Amino acid sequence: MTAASTPPPGITPDVVFDGGDLDCGSGLVLMIREHMLLVPVGGVLEMKSSEPTVADDLPPWCRMAGHEYLGHAQGAAPGQAPGVVRYFVRRGAQEQLASEAKALADDKAKAKAYVWRLRTRATGHQKATVYCRNFSWDLGQSASFEEKDAHPSAVEALLGALGGSLATAYATECARRGLELDDIELTVAGRLANVLAHLGMEVGDPSFADIEVKCYASSLDDEAAVRSAFEDVVARSPIAATLKKATALTIKFAVV
Repeated sequence: MTAASTPPPGITPDVVFDGGDLDCGSGLVLMIREHMLLVPVGGVLEMKSSEPTVADDLPPWCRMAGHEYLGHAQGAAPGQAPGVVRYFVRRGAQEQLASEAKALADDKAKAKAYVWRLRTRATGHQKATVYCRNFSWDLGQSASFEEKDAHPSAVEALLGALGGSLATAYATECARRGLELDDIELTVAGRLANVLAHLGMEVGDPSFADIEVKCYASSLDDEAAVRSAFEDVVARSPIAATLKKATALTIKFAVV
């Protein structure tokens, strides 16, 4: 495709939405289908995206779904952040209505029923290897007090998953809302109720006593809007929601 500075001639979108930096495997197709049902037959959907792979994935998806890919425009919309591309899709014929609605319902059902599966093997002294999809990574023991280790402990992996999930989701949400962030940094601290119970030295509670997350966002945008985006991300986080049910989870936010 050749980049354009304006939309294809004669195109006026009927529905516009922002896909942020999601790719087609991260729920973007669900969002496209959802918004496409709001577009009249023959109407145009405009999707904004900062994810580079969309340029290759969207045209073939349109062909398979019975819609017409009209092209894209880059850097033309007032206030549009650098790197955001506007994609234009014309909705297919009336007979596509039922199939589009069914496809959306099927996709939603599959998403709700999806199970993440991993394998873990003991692969050395105080070492386990986790295998998932096309990835593998090494973990050390469950908990460690050492200053340095060859691999992160399972406790650190859990806390890191919490911080990482909030950081990436927050960046995506800000992109979707048109909020500009210069930097996002989170600190995560966790304390066990009784690590000696985990070690088998005492009878007690080995679970987390408390976890504290602090998010620091660097932005010149409206602080209330930046804060609201983070609060929504926390509310939708599977890991944060699960930990909140199990322990005292404190999450703080500051714009710096």
